[in-house]
Amino acid sequence: MAQGSSEKRDGGAADAPTRCGFVALVGAPNAGKSTLTNALVGSKVSIVTPKVQTTRTRITAIAIHDRSQLVFVDTPGIFAHATQRLERAMLAAAWTGLGDADVVVLLVDAQRGIDANTRAILDGIKDAGRKAILALNKIDSVKRPQLLRLAAELNDKGLFTSTFMISALTGDGVGDLLKYLADTVPAGPWHYPEDQLADVPLRLLAAEITREKLFLDLQQELPYATTVETESWQERRDGSVRVEQVIYVRRDSQKAIVLGKRGQRIKQIGAAARKELAEALGCDVHLFLFVKVRKNWQDDPERYRAMGLEYPR
Repeated sequence: MAQGSSEKRDGGAADAPTRCGFVALVGAPNAGKSTLTNALVGSKVSIVTPKVQTTRTRITAIAIHDRSQLVFVDTPGIFAHATQRLERAMLAAAWTGLGDADVVVLLVDAQRGIDANTRAILDGIKDAGRKAILALNKIDSVKRPQLLRLAAELNDKGLFTSTFMISALTGDGVGDLLKYLADTVPAGPWHYPEDQLADVPLRLLAAEITREKLFLDLQQELPYATTVETESWQERRDGSVRVEQVIYVRRDSQKAIVLGKRGQRIKQIGAAARKELAEALGCDVHLFLFVKVRKNWQDDPERYRAMGLEYPR
Protein backbone atom coordinates (compact mmCIF):
# COMPACT_ATOMS: atom_id res chain seq x y z
CA MET A 1 0.00 0.00 0.00
CA ALA A 2 1.23 3.48 -0.75
CA GLN A 3 2.36 5.31 2.34
CA GLY A 4 1.11 8.73 3.31
CA SER A 5 -0.08 10.87 6.16
CA SER A 6 -3.44 11.01 7.89
CA GLU A 7 -5.05 14.04 9.49
CA LYS A 8 -5.65 11.95 12.63
CA ARG A 9 -2.07 10.98 13.34
CA ASP A 10 -1.45 12.68 16.69
CA GLY A 11 1.85 12.65 18.50
CA GLY A 12 0.64 12.31 22.10
CA ALA A 13 2.89 12.55 25.13
CA ALA A 14 6.35 11.29 24.29
CA ASP A 15 6.77 9.52 27.63
CA ALA A 16 3.37 7.77 27.62
CA PRO A 17 3.32 4.01 26.91
CA THR A 18 2.36 2.97 23.42
CA ARG A 19 -0.56 0.71 22.61
CA CYS A 20 -1.20 -1.48 19.59
CA GLY A 21 -3.92 -3.94 18.72
CA PHE A 22 -5.87 -5.61 15.93
CA VAL A 23 -9.51 -4.57 15.59
CA ALA A 24 -11.85 -6.75 13.51
CA LEU A 25 -14.75 -4.92 11.88
CA VAL A 26 -17.47 -7.49 11.24
CA GLY A 27 -21.03 -7.15 10.03
CA ALA A 28 -23.60 -8.21 7.47
CA PRO A 29 -23.07 -7.34 3.79
CA ASN A 30 -23.43 -3.62 3.09
CA ALA A 31 -23.45 -2.67 6.79
CA GLY A 32 -20.82 -0.04 6.02
CA LYS A 33 -17.59 -1.72 7.18
CA SER A 34 -15.43 -0.40 4.37
CA THR A 35 -16.83 3.12 4.71
CA LEU A 36 -16.11 2.97 8.45
CA THR A 37 -12.59 1.66 7.85
CA ASN A 38 -11.84 4.60 5.55
CA ALA A 39 -13.35 7.05 8.06
CA LEU A 40 -11.30 5.66 10.97
CA VAL A 41 -8.05 5.74 8.99
CA GLY A 42 -8.76 9.12 7.41
CA SER A 43 -7.91 7.84 3.92
CA LYS A 44 -9.43 5.49 1.38
CA VAL A 45 -7.96 2.02 1.82
CA SER A 46 -11.06 -0.13 1.19
CA ILE A 47 -13.23 -0.01 -1.91
CA VAL A 48 -16.84 1.06 -1.42
CA THR A 49 -19.90 0.51 -3.61
CA PRO A 50 -23.65 0.39 -2.95
CA LYS A 51 -23.67 -3.32 -3.88
CA VAL A 52 -23.49 -6.04 -1.24
CA GLN A 53 -20.43 -8.30 -0.97
CA THR A 54 -18.12 -5.74 -2.54
CA THR A 55 -15.29 -6.66 -0.14
CA ARG A 56 -13.97 -10.14 -0.93
CA THR A 57 -10.84 -10.36 1.18
CA ARG A 58 -9.50 -8.97 4.42
CA ILE A 59 -8.07 -5.47 4.11
CA THR A 60 -5.67 -4.36 6.85
CA ALA A 61 -5.79 -0.62 7.53
CA ILE A 62 -3.80 1.34 10.11
CA ALA A 63 -4.73 4.38 12.19
CA ILE A 64 -2.90 6.22 14.95
CA HIS A 65 -4.64 8.08 17.76
CA ASP A 66 -2.42 9.65 20.41
CA ARG A 67 0.00 6.85 21.43
CA SER A 68 -2.11 3.99 20.09
CA GLN A 69 -1.76 2.24 16.76
CA LEU A 70 -4.96 0.53 15.64
CA VAL A 71 -4.76 -2.17 12.99
CA PHE A 72 -8.24 -2.50 11.51
CA VAL A 73 -9.20 -5.66 9.65
CA ASP A 74 -12.02 -4.87 7.21
CA THR A 75 -13.61 -8.27 6.61
CA PRO A 76 -16.04 -9.44 3.93
CA GLY A 77 -19.70 -9.19 4.91
CA ILE A 78 -20.95 -12.23 6.83
CA PHE A 79 -24.14 -13.83 5.56
CA ALA A 80 -26.19 -16.68 6.94
CA HIS A 81 -25.94 -19.19 4.09
CA ALA A 82 -22.98 -19.58 1.73
CA THR A 83 -23.66 -21.80 -1.27
CA GLN A 84 -20.94 -20.93 -3.77
CA ARG A 85 -17.23 -21.57 -3.32
CA LEU A 86 -16.32 -17.86 -3.43
CA GLU A 87 -18.93 -17.12 -0.75
CA ARG A 88 -17.46 -19.83 1.48
CA ALA A 89 -13.97 -18.39 1.03
CA MET A 90 -15.21 -14.91 1.92
CA LEU A 91 -16.93 -16.23 5.04
CA ALA A 92 -13.77 -18.05 6.12
CA ALA A 93 -11.76 -14.83 5.74
CA ALA A 94 -14.29 -12.89 7.82
CA TRP A 95 -14.37 -15.41 10.68
CA THR A 96 -10.57 -15.69 10.69
CA GLY A 97 -10.36 -11.93 11.08
CA LEU A 98 -12.64 -12.12 14.10
CA GLY A 99 -10.68 -14.95 15.71
CA ASP A 100 -7.31 -13.21 15.34
CA ALA A 101 -8.39 -9.80 16.69
CA ASP A 102 -7.72 -8.21 20.07
CA VAL A 103 -11.00 -6.28 19.79
CA VAL A 104 -14.14 -7.05 17.78
CA VAL A 105 -16.52 -4.36 16.53
CA LEU A 106 -19.90 -5.52 15.23
CA LEU A 107 -21.32 -3.00 12.79
CA VAL A 108 -25.11 -3.16 12.43
CA ASP A 109 -27.10 -1.27 9.81
CA ALA A 110 -29.63 0.56 11.98
CA GLN A 111 -32.02 0.84 9.03
CA ARG A 112 -32.06 -2.91 8.47
CA GLY A 113 -31.99 -3.95 12.12
CA ILE A 114 -31.46 -7.57 13.16
CA ASP A 115 -31.78 -9.70 10.04
CA ALA A 116 -30.77 -13.32 9.42
CA ASN A 117 -27.20 -12.33 8.61
CA THR A 118 -26.80 -10.34 11.82
CA ARG A 119 -28.27 -13.21 13.83
CA ALA A 120 -25.66 -15.54 12.30
CA ILE A 121 -22.90 -13.14 13.38
CA LEU A 122 -24.29 -12.85 16.91
CA ASP A 123 -24.33 -16.65 17.15
CA GLY A 124 -20.77 -16.84 15.83
CA ILE A 125 -19.48 -14.29 18.35
CA LYS A 126 -21.20 -16.19 21.15
CA ASP A 127 -19.89 -19.57 19.98
CA ALA A 128 -16.37 -18.14 19.83
CA GLY A 129 -16.67 -17.01 23.45
CA ARG A 130 -15.91 -13.42 22.44
CA LYS A 131 -17.18 -10.05 23.60
CA ALA A 132 -17.62 -7.23 21.12
CA ILE A 133 -18.26 -3.52 20.76
CA LEU A 134 -21.57 -2.65 19.13
CA ALA A 135 -21.63 0.12 16.52
CA LEU A 136 -25.05 1.06 15.15
CA ASN A 137 -24.41 2.61 11.75
CA LYS A 138 -26.47 4.93 9.51
CA ILE A 139 -28.05 6.67 12.49
CA ASP A 140 -28.62 9.78 10.35
CA SER A 141 -31.49 7.98 8.60
CA VAL A 142 -33.21 6.37 11.62
CA LYS A 143 -35.34 8.04 14.29
CA ARG A 144 -34.01 8.02 17.84
CA PRO A 145 -36.75 5.85 19.41
CA GLN A 146 -36.08 3.14 16.83
CA LEU A 147 -32.33 3.36 17.53
CA LEU A 148 -32.85 3.00 21.26
CA ARG A 149 -35.11 -0.03 20.82
CA LEU A 150 -32.58 -1.68 18.52
CA ALA A 151 -29.70 -0.97 20.91
CA ALA A 152 -31.64 -2.40 23.82
CA GLU A 153 -32.58 -5.55 21.91
CA LEU A 154 -28.98 -6.17 20.86
CA ASN A 155 -27.55 -5.48 24.31
CA ASP A 156 -29.94 -8.02 25.78
CA LYS A 157 -27.74 -10.65 24.07
CA GLY A 158 -25.04 -10.08 26.69
CA LEU A 159 -22.28 -9.91 24.08
CA PHE A 160 -21.37 -6.21 24.08
CA THR A 161 -19.10 -4.22 26.37
CA SER A 162 -19.95 -0.81 24.85
CA THR A 163 -22.36 0.67 22.31
CA PHE A 164 -21.71 3.49 19.84
CA MET A 165 -24.15 5.18 17.50
CA ILE A 166 -22.39 6.37 14.37
CA SER A 167 -22.68 7.39 10.77
CA ALA A 168 -19.65 6.12 8.89
CA LEU A 169 -20.71 8.24 5.91
CA THR A 170 -20.95 11.60 7.71
CA GLY A 171 -18.43 10.85 10.46
CA ASP A 172 -20.87 11.34 13.33
CA GLY A 173 -19.67 9.38 16.37
CA VAL A 174 -16.63 7.94 14.55
CA GLY A 175 -14.18 10.02 16.58
CA ASP A 176 -15.66 8.76 19.85
CA LEU A 177 -15.34 5.16 18.64
CA LEU A 178 -11.74 5.75 17.55
CA LYS A 179 -10.81 7.22 20.94
CA TYR A 180 -12.44 4.33 22.80
CA LEU A 181 -10.61 1.76 20.71
CA ALA A 182 -7.30 3.59 21.21
CA ASP A 183 -7.80 3.34 24.97
CA THR A 184 -8.90 -0.32 24.77
CA VAL A 185 -6.17 -2.05 22.73
CA PRO A 186 -3.32 -3.67 24.67
CA ALA A 187 -0.16 -1.83 25.68
CA GLY A 188 2.76 -2.67 23.43
CA PRO A 189 4.99 -1.49 20.57
CA TRP A 190 3.58 -0.45 17.22
CA HIS A 191 3.66 -3.05 14.44
CA TYR A 192 3.91 -0.63 11.49
CA PRO A 193 5.74 2.61 10.61
CA GLU A 194 3.88 5.78 11.58
CA ASP A 195 3.20 6.86 7.98
CA GLN A 196 1.80 3.52 6.74
CA LEU A 197 -1.95 3.51 6.16
CA ALA A 198 -2.52 -0.10 5.11
CA ASP A 199 -0.85 -3.47 4.71
CA VAL A 200 -2.00 -4.40 1.21
CA PRO A 201 0.24 -5.56 -1.67
CA LEU A 202 0.29 -2.89 -4.39
CA ARG A 203 -0.84 -5.40 -7.02
CA LEU A 204 -3.90 -6.29 -4.95
CA LEU A 205 -4.61 -2.63 -4.22
CA ALA A 206 -4.56 -1.84 -7.93
CA ALA A 207 -6.83 -4.78 -8.75
CA GLU A 208 -9.29 -3.74 -6.02
CA ILE A 209 -9.48 -0.20 -7.36
CA THR A 210 -10.32 -1.45 -10.85
CA ARG A 211 -12.86 -3.91 -9.44
CA GLU A 212 -14.56 -1.07 -7.59
CA LYS A 213 -14.98 0.82 -10.87
CA LEU A 214 -16.42 -2.32 -12.45
CA PHE A 215 -18.94 -2.66 -9.64
CA LEU A 216 -19.97 0.98 -9.95
CA ASP A 217 -20.33 0.88 -13.74
CA LEU A 218 -21.91 -2.54 -14.32
CA GLN A 219 -25.50 -3.30 -13.41
CA GLN A 220 -27.40 -6.21 -11.87
CA GLU A 221 -25.44 -9.43 -11.27
CA LEU A 222 -22.61 -9.04 -13.77
CA PRO A 223 -20.10 -7.53 -11.28
CA TYR A 224 -20.22 -10.75 -9.26
CA ALA A 225 -19.18 -12.73 -12.33
CA THR A 226 -15.95 -10.72 -12.64
CA THR A 227 -12.60 -10.64 -10.92
CA VAL A 228 -9.52 -8.51 -11.57
CA GLU A 229 -5.86 -9.50 -11.39
CA THR A 230 -2.75 -7.39 -11.80
CA GLU A 231 -0.51 -9.36 -14.16
CA SER A 232 2.32 -6.87 -14.68
CA TRP A 233 3.76 -4.04 -12.58
CA GLN A 234 6.68 -2.10 -14.02
CA GLU A 235 8.25 0.97 -12.42
CA ARG A 236 9.67 3.17 -15.17
CA ARG A 237 12.70 5.45 -15.18
CA ASP A 238 10.57 8.60 -15.37
CA GLY A 239 8.92 7.69 -12.03
CA SER A 240 5.68 6.46 -13.55
CA VAL A 241 4.24 2.94 -13.28
CA ARG A 242 2.99 0.70 -16.06
CA VAL A 243 0.27 -1.68 -14.89
CA GLU A 244 -1.39 -4.46 -16.87
CA GLN A 245 -4.55 -6.07 -15.51
CA VAL A 246 -6.87 -8.83 -16.63
CA ILE A 247 -10.60 -8.75 -15.99
CA TYR A 248 -11.92 -12.30 -15.93
CA VAL A 249 -15.55 -13.02 -16.84
CA ARG A 250 -17.43 -16.28 -17.25
CA ARG A 251 -19.01 -15.92 -20.69
CA ASP A 252 -18.40 -14.26 -24.06
CA SER A 253 -21.61 -12.25 -23.65
CA GLN A 254 -20.23 -10.80 -20.40
CA LYS A 255 -16.98 -9.88 -22.12
CA ALA A 256 -18.94 -7.87 -24.68
CA ILE A 257 -20.77 -6.01 -21.90
CA VAL A 258 -17.54 -5.14 -20.06
CA LEU A 259 -15.92 -3.91 -23.28
CA GLY A 260 -18.97 -1.88 -24.29
CA LYS A 261 -19.79 -0.52 -27.73
CA ARG A 262 -16.53 0.11 -29.58
CA GLY A 263 -14.67 -0.42 -26.30
CA GLN A 264 -16.14 2.67 -24.67
CA ARG A 265 -17.07 1.07 -21.34
CA ILE A 266 -13.65 -0.48 -20.71
CA LYS A 267 -12.04 2.86 -21.57
CA GLN A 268 -14.30 4.61 -19.06
CA ILE A 269 -13.56 2.05 -16.34
CA GLY A 270 -9.83 2.25 -17.08
CA ALA A 271 -9.78 6.04 -16.92
CA ALA A 272 -11.51 6.08 -13.53
CA ALA A 273 -9.22 3.38 -12.13
CA ARG A 274 -6.11 5.06 -13.54
CA LYS A 275 -7.01 8.39 -11.91
CA GLU A 276 -7.58 6.90 -8.46
CA LEU A 277 -4.51 4.66 -8.61
CA ALA A 278 -2.34 7.63 -9.59
CA GLU A 279 -3.68 9.57 -6.58
CA ALA A 280 -2.98 6.63 -4.27
CA LEU A 281 0.58 6.12 -5.56
CA GLY A 282 1.46 9.77 -6.07
CA CYS A 283 2.79 9.21 -9.59
CA ASP A 284 1.63 8.84 -13.19
CA VAL A 285 0.07 5.48 -13.99
CA HIS A 286 -0.19 3.82 -17.38
CA LEU A 287 -3.00 1.29 -16.96
CA PHE A 288 -3.83 -1.33 -19.57
CA LEU A 289 -6.93 -3.50 -19.14
CA PHE A 290 -7.66 -6.79 -20.90
CA VAL A 291 -10.85 -8.84 -20.69
CA LYS A 292 -10.63 -12.63 -20.83
CA VAL A 293 -13.23 -15.37 -20.59
CA ARG A 294 -12.55 -18.04 -17.98
CA LYS A 295 -15.76 -20.00 -17.51
CA ASN A 296 -14.96 -21.53 -14.14
CA TRP A 297 -12.67 -18.95 -12.57
CA GLN A 298 -14.55 -19.29 -9.26
CA ASP A 299 -13.30 -22.89 -9.08
CA ASP A 300 -9.65 -22.08 -9.85
CA PRO A 301 -7.34 -22.05 -6.79
CA GLU A 302 -5.00 -19.59 -8.52
CA ARG A 303 -7.74 -16.96 -8.69
CA TYR A 304 -8.25 -17.25 -4.93
CA ARG A 305 -4.54 -16.83 -4.22
CA ALA A 306 -4.60 -13.64 -6.33
CA MET A 307 -7.48 -12.32 -4.18
CA GLY A 308 -5.70 -13.21 -0.94
CA LEU A 309 -8.26 -15.91 -0.06
CA GLU A 310 -7.91 -19.51 1.03
CA TYR A 311 -9.34 -21.93 -1.54
CA PRO A 312 -12.17 -23.90 0.09
CA ARG A 313 -12.29 -27.57 -0.81
